[in-house]
Amino acid sequence: MAGTGPGKARREGIPLKKFFKLFPTDAAAERWFVKQRWPDGIWCPRCGSFNVQVGTTHKTMPYRCREKVCGRKFFSVKTGTVMEGSKIGYQDWLLATFLLNTSLKSVSSMKLHRDLGITQKSAWFLAHRVRSGMADGAGDFAGPVEVDETYMGGKRKKMSNAKRKTMTGRGPTGKAAVVGAKDRATNKVAAKAVDSTDKETLQGFVAEHADPNATVYTDEAKAYESLPHNHDAVKHSLKEYVRGSVHTNGVVSFWSMLKRAHKGTFHKMSPKHLQRYVDEFAGKHNIRELDTIRQIEAVADGMDGKRLTYKALIKENGRASSARAA
Repeated sequence: MAGTGPGKARREGIPLKKFFKLFPTDAAAERWFVKQRWPDGIWCPRCGSFNVQVGTTHKTMPYRCREKVCGRKFFSVKTGTVMEGSKIGYQDWLLATFLLNTSLKSVSSMKLHRDLGITQKSAWFLAHRVRSGMADGAGDFAGPVEVDETYMGGKRKKMSNAKRKTMTGRGPTGKAAVVGAKDRATNKVAAKAVDSTDKETLQGFVAEHADPNATVYTDEAKAYESLPHNHDAVKHSLKEYVRGSVHTNGVVSFWSMLKRAHKGTFHKMSPKHLQRYVDEFAGKHNIRELDTIRQIEAVADGMDGKRLTYKALIKENGRASSARAA
Protein backbone atom coordinates (compact mmCIF):
# COMPACT_ATOMS: atom_id res chain seq x y z
CA MET A 1 0.00 0.00 0.00
CA ALA A 2 2.97 2.29 0.60
CA GLY A 3 3.41 4.85 -2.14
CA THR A 4 -0.10 4.39 -3.59
CA GLY A 5 -1.81 7.23 -1.73
CA PRO A 6 -1.45 11.01 -1.70
CA GLY A 7 1.14 13.07 0.16
CA LYS A 8 3.27 11.09 2.60
CA ALA A 9 1.33 7.83 2.14
CA ARG A 10 4.57 5.84 2.14
CA ARG A 11 4.88 6.51 5.86
CA GLU A 12 3.24 4.11 8.28
CA GLY A 13 0.74 5.88 10.47
CA ILE A 14 -1.04 4.83 13.64
CA PRO A 15 -4.86 4.81 13.53
CA LEU A 16 -6.42 5.83 16.82
CA LYS A 17 -7.77 2.31 17.39
CA LYS A 18 -4.27 0.91 16.98
CA PHE A 19 -2.85 3.59 19.30
CA PHE A 20 -5.07 2.39 22.14
CA LYS A 21 -4.22 -1.23 21.39
CA LEU A 22 -0.52 -0.36 21.67
CA PHE A 23 -1.03 1.66 24.86
CA PRO A 24 -4.24 0.38 26.48
CA THR A 25 -3.26 1.45 29.99
CA ASP A 26 -1.06 3.92 31.80
CA ALA A 27 1.23 1.05 32.82
CA ALA A 28 1.70 0.02 29.18
CA ALA A 29 2.60 3.58 28.23
CA GLU A 30 5.04 3.77 31.15
CA ARG A 31 6.76 0.57 29.99
CA TRP A 32 7.14 2.11 26.53
CA PHE A 33 8.80 5.22 27.97
CA VAL A 34 11.15 3.05 30.06
CA LYS A 35 12.18 0.95 27.06
CA GLN A 36 12.61 4.04 24.89
CA ARG A 37 14.74 5.92 27.42
CA TRP A 38 16.75 3.00 28.80
CA PRO A 39 17.12 0.35 26.04
CA ASP A 40 20.34 -0.96 27.61
CA GLY A 41 19.11 -1.05 31.20
CA ILE A 42 17.82 1.44 33.74
CA TRP A 43 20.34 3.98 34.98
CA CYS A 44 20.09 6.84 37.43
CA PRO A 45 19.28 10.12 35.63
CA ARG A 46 21.19 12.05 38.30
CA CYS A 47 24.56 10.23 38.40
CA GLY A 48 24.31 7.80 35.47
CA SER A 49 24.90 4.70 37.57
CA PHE A 50 23.36 1.34 36.58
CA ASN A 51 23.45 0.32 40.26
CA VAL A 52 19.71 0.74 40.60
CA GLN A 53 17.08 -0.90 42.77
CA VAL A 54 14.03 -1.78 40.67
CA GLY A 55 10.57 -2.18 42.18
CA THR A 56 10.51 0.08 45.25
CA THR A 57 7.50 0.61 47.46
CA HIS A 58 7.40 4.32 46.60
CA LYS A 59 4.00 5.32 45.18
CA THR A 60 5.29 7.10 42.05
CA MET A 61 9.05 6.38 42.01
CA PRO A 62 9.66 2.70 41.14
CA TYR A 63 13.47 2.99 41.06
CA ARG A 64 16.15 3.96 43.55
CA CYS A 65 19.81 4.69 42.96
CA ARG A 66 22.14 2.79 45.31
CA GLU A 67 25.01 5.25 44.95
CA LYS A 68 25.85 7.67 47.75
CA VAL A 69 26.90 10.38 45.29
CA CYS A 70 23.29 11.29 44.51
CA GLY A 71 21.88 10.49 47.93
CA ARG A 72 20.34 7.16 46.97
CA LYS A 73 17.27 8.99 45.77
CA PHE A 74 14.15 7.53 44.24
CA PHE A 75 13.32 8.28 40.61
CA SER A 76 11.00 7.39 37.75
CA VAL A 77 11.27 7.54 33.97
CA LYS A 78 9.91 11.10 34.23
CA THR A 79 12.88 12.25 36.31
CA GLY A 80 15.28 14.43 34.33
CA THR A 81 12.83 14.98 31.47
CA VAL A 82 10.17 17.56 30.63
CA MET A 83 7.70 15.20 32.33
CA GLU A 84 9.37 15.58 35.74
CA GLY A 85 6.99 16.77 38.44
CA SER A 86 3.93 16.05 36.28
CA LYS A 87 0.93 14.19 37.71
CA ILE A 88 -0.44 13.61 34.20
CA GLY A 89 -0.46 9.94 33.29
CA TYR A 90 1.93 8.33 30.81
CA GLN A 91 -0.87 7.42 28.42
CA ASP A 92 -1.92 11.09 28.26
CA TRP A 93 1.67 12.14 27.61
CA LEU A 94 1.89 9.70 24.71
CA LEU A 95 -1.50 10.68 23.32
CA ALA A 96 -0.63 14.39 23.46
CA THR A 97 2.66 13.68 21.66
CA PHE A 98 0.79 11.63 19.06
CA LEU A 99 -1.80 14.36 18.48
CA LEU A 100 0.71 17.20 18.18
CA ASN A 101 2.78 15.20 15.68
CA THR A 102 -0.07 13.95 13.50
CA SER A 103 -2.13 17.15 13.38
CA LEU A 104 -0.63 19.21 10.57
CA LYS A 105 -1.88 22.49 12.05
CA SER A 106 -1.28 21.31 15.63
CA VAL A 107 -3.81 21.07 18.46
CA SER A 108 -5.11 23.85 20.65
CA SER A 109 -4.98 23.57 24.42
CA MET A 110 -8.80 23.66 24.48
CA LYS A 111 -8.98 20.56 22.27
CA LEU A 112 -6.31 18.79 24.34
CA HIS A 113 -8.26 19.66 27.47
CA ARG A 114 -11.36 17.98 26.03
CA ASP A 115 -9.54 15.01 24.47
CA LEU A 116 -7.50 14.18 27.58
CA GLY A 117 -10.05 15.13 30.23
CA ILE A 118 -7.67 17.50 32.02
CA THR A 119 -7.95 21.23 32.70
CA GLN A 120 -7.16 23.71 29.92
CA LYS A 121 -4.32 25.12 32.03
CA SER A 122 -2.78 21.64 32.39
CA ALA A 123 -3.27 20.98 28.65
CA TRP A 124 -1.54 24.28 27.76
CA PHE A 125 1.40 23.45 30.04
CA LEU A 126 1.56 19.89 28.72
CA ALA A 127 1.62 21.02 25.08
CA HIS A 128 4.48 23.45 25.70
CA ARG A 129 6.50 20.71 27.39
CA VAL A 130 5.96 18.41 24.41
CA ARG A 131 7.12 21.26 22.18
CA SER A 132 10.33 21.37 24.21
CA GLY A 133 10.95 17.81 23.05
CA MET A 134 10.45 18.91 19.45
CA ALA A 135 13.18 21.57 19.57
CA ASP A 136 15.96 19.72 17.76
CA GLY A 137 18.51 22.49 17.21
CA ALA A 138 18.99 21.73 13.51
CA GLY A 139 21.91 23.60 12.02
CA ASP A 140 25.21 23.58 10.17
CA PHE A 141 23.48 23.19 6.82
CA ALA A 142 25.76 22.29 3.91
CA GLY A 143 23.46 24.00 1.45
CA PRO A 144 22.30 25.41 -0.72
CA VAL A 145 20.51 27.22 2.12
CA GLU A 146 17.42 29.38 1.72
CA VAL A 147 16.95 32.13 4.32
CA ASP A 148 13.89 34.33 4.80
CA GLU A 149 11.91 36.15 7.46
CA THR A 150 8.20 36.29 8.18
CA TYR A 151 6.02 38.28 10.53
CA MET A 152 3.38 36.83 12.83
CA GLY A 153 0.33 38.84 13.76
CA GLY A 154 -3.07 40.00 12.55
CA LYS A 155 -3.96 42.48 9.87
CA ARG A 156 -3.94 46.11 10.92
CA LYS A 157 -7.36 46.75 9.32
CA LYS A 158 -8.88 44.22 11.74
CA MET A 159 -7.47 45.90 14.84
CA SER A 160 -9.34 48.38 16.99
CA ASN A 161 -8.93 52.09 16.28
CA ALA A 162 -7.20 52.50 19.63
CA LYS A 163 -4.68 49.78 18.72
CA ARG A 164 -3.99 51.26 15.30
CA LYS A 165 -3.34 54.72 16.73
CA THR A 166 -0.42 53.34 18.76
CA MET A 167 1.27 51.89 15.68
CA THR A 168 3.56 53.76 13.32
CA GLY A 169 5.27 52.73 10.13
CA ARG A 170 4.15 50.35 7.42
CA GLY A 171 4.06 46.64 6.66
CA PRO A 172 5.10 44.43 9.58
CA THR A 173 4.93 47.16 12.23
CA GLY A 174 3.60 45.69 15.47
CA LYS A 175 4.16 42.07 14.43
CA ALA A 176 6.62 39.51 15.77
CA ALA A 177 9.47 38.52 13.44
CA VAL A 178 10.73 34.99 12.75
CA VAL A 179 13.79 34.15 10.65
CA GLY A 180 14.21 30.74 9.10
CA ALA A 181 16.62 28.68 7.01
CA LYS A 182 16.02 25.59 4.90
CA ASP A 183 18.76 23.25 3.72
CA ARG A 184 17.96 21.95 0.25
CA ALA A 185 20.30 18.98 0.68
CA THR A 186 18.52 17.56 3.76
CA ASN A 187 15.19 19.41 3.52
CA LYS A 188 15.59 20.39 7.18
CA VAL A 189 14.67 23.77 8.58
CA ALA A 190 15.76 25.94 11.50
CA ALA A 191 13.75 28.92 12.69
CA LYS A 192 14.02 31.52 15.42
CA ALA A 193 11.79 34.28 16.78
CA VAL A 194 13.84 37.49 16.80
CA ASP A 195 13.38 40.97 18.24
CA SER A 196 14.99 42.66 15.23
CA THR A 197 15.62 41.99 11.56
CA ASP A 198 18.75 44.10 11.39
CA LYS A 199 22.01 43.01 9.76
CA GLU A 200 23.62 41.76 12.97
CA THR A 201 20.65 39.56 13.89
CA LEU A 202 19.98 38.05 10.48
CA GLN A 203 23.60 37.48 9.53
CA GLY A 204 24.22 36.01 12.97
CA PHE A 205 21.40 33.54 12.36
CA VAL A 206 22.89 32.59 8.98
CA ALA A 207 26.32 32.07 10.56
CA GLU A 208 24.77 29.85 13.24
CA HIS A 209 23.00 27.54 10.80
CA ALA A 210 24.80 27.64 7.43
CA ASP A 211 28.18 26.05 6.82
CA PRO A 212 30.79 28.71 5.88
CA ASN A 213 31.14 27.05 2.46
CA ALA A 214 27.39 26.85 1.82
CA THR A 215 25.65 28.81 -0.90
CA VAL A 216 22.95 31.04 0.62
CA TYR A 217 19.88 32.35 -1.19
CA THR A 218 17.80 35.23 0.21
CA ASP A 219 15.64 38.10 -0.99
CA GLU A 220 17.18 41.52 -1.58
CA ALA A 221 16.88 42.80 2.02
CA LYS A 222 19.83 45.07 2.86
CA ALA A 223 20.51 43.10 6.04
CA TYR A 224 21.84 40.23 3.90
CA GLU A 225 24.27 42.34 1.91
CA SER A 226 27.94 41.44 2.43
CA LEU A 227 27.13 37.97 3.78
CA PRO A 228 30.43 36.04 4.12
CA HIS A 229 29.03 33.23 1.96
CA ASN A 230 28.54 32.51 -1.70
CA HIS A 231 25.34 34.56 -1.77
CA ASP A 232 22.68 35.38 -4.34
CA ALA A 233 19.26 37.01 -4.00
CA VAL A 234 15.96 37.34 -5.81
CA LYS A 235 14.39 40.78 -6.06
CA HIS A 236 10.88 40.50 -4.73
CA SER A 237 10.41 44.27 -5.13
CA LEU A 238 10.66 43.72 -8.88
CA LYS A 239 8.32 40.71 -8.71
CA GLU A 240 11.24 38.34 -9.23
CA TYR A 241 10.67 35.18 -7.22
CA VAL A 242 12.71 32.58 -9.12
CA ARG A 243 15.86 32.98 -11.18
CA GLY A 244 17.17 29.54 -12.05
CA SER A 245 18.17 27.91 -8.76
CA VAL A 246 17.97 31.22 -6.90
CA HIS A 247 14.78 31.41 -4.82
CA THR A 248 13.45 31.08 -1.26
CA ASN A 249 10.30 29.14 -2.08
CA GLY A 250 11.22 26.20 0.15
CA VAL A 251 11.42 28.20 3.37
CA VAL A 252 8.38 30.26 2.32
CA SER A 253 6.35 27.03 2.11
CA PHE A 254 7.36 26.33 5.72
CA TRP A 255 6.00 29.75 6.73
CA SER A 256 2.68 28.90 5.10
CA MET A 257 2.12 25.93 7.42
CA LEU A 258 3.07 27.97 10.51
CA LYS A 259 0.64 30.69 9.49
CA ARG A 260 -2.16 28.24 8.81
CA ALA A 261 -1.75 27.00 12.37
CA HIS A 262 -1.74 30.60 13.61
CA LYS A 263 -5.00 31.45 11.85
CA GLY A 264 -6.74 28.09 11.93
CA THR A 265 -5.79 26.53 15.28
CA PHE A 266 -4.35 29.04 17.74
CA HIS A 267 -5.78 32.29 16.30
CA LYS A 268 -3.31 34.23 18.44
CA MET A 269 0.33 33.55 19.33
CA SER A 270 1.93 35.75 21.94
CA PRO A 271 5.48 36.95 21.21
CA LYS A 272 6.42 35.58 24.65
CA HIS A 273 5.74 31.97 23.61
CA LEU A 274 6.17 32.28 19.85
CA GLN A 275 9.50 30.43 19.86
CA ARG A 276 7.83 27.35 21.36
CA TYR A 277 5.32 27.19 18.50
CA VAL A 278 8.13 27.75 16.00
CA ASP A 279 10.05 24.87 17.61
CA GLU A 280 7.03 22.62 17.20
CA PHE A 281 6.64 23.25 13.48
CA ALA A 282 10.36 23.16 12.71
CA GLY A 283 10.70 19.95 14.71
CA LYS A 284 7.70 18.35 12.98
CA HIS A 285 9.02 19.36 9.58
CA ASN A 286 12.39 17.78 10.28
CA ILE A 287 10.93 14.37 11.20
CA ARG A 288 7.99 14.32 8.79
CA GLU A 289 9.54 11.60 6.62
CA LEU A 290 9.47 9.14 9.54
CA ASP A 291 6.72 6.67 10.39
CA THR A 292 4.45 7.95 13.16
CA ILE A 293 5.91 5.71 15.87
CA ARG A 294 9.41 6.89 14.92
CA GLN A 295 8.22 10.49 15.21
CA ILE A 296 6.90 9.84 18.72
CA GLU A 297 10.19 8.18 19.62
CA ALA A 298 12.14 11.19 18.33
CA VAL A 299 10.09 13.58 20.47
CA ALA A 300 10.42 11.32 23.54
CA ASP A 301 14.20 11.31 23.03
CA GLY A 302 14.10 15.11 22.80
CA MET A 303 12.37 15.31 26.18
CA ASP A 304 15.36 13.77 27.95
CA GLY A 305 17.70 16.11 29.81
CA LYS A 306 15.22 19.00 29.79
CA ARG A 307 13.02 20.46 32.48
CA LEU A 308 10.31 23.06 32.07
CA THR A 309 8.46 24.13 35.19
CA TYR A 310 5.28 26.18 35.08
CA LYS A 311 7.09 28.99 36.86
CA ALA A 312 9.79 29.04 34.18
CA LEU A 313 7.17 28.86 31.41
CA ILE A 314 5.30 31.97 32.54
CA LYS A 315 8.41 33.88 33.63
CA GLU A 316 8.94 37.24 31.93
CA ASN A 317 11.32 37.04 28.96
CA GLY A 318 11.08 40.60 27.68
CA ARG A 319 8.35 39.84 25.14
CA ALA A 320 4.65 40.60 25.32
CA SER A 321 2.54 37.84 26.86
CA SER A 322 -0.54 38.81 24.87
CA ALA A 323 -0.86 38.49 21.12
CA ARG A 324 -0.15 41.71 19.24
CA ALA A 325 -3.03 41.31 16.90
CA ALA A 326 -6.32 39.52 16.53
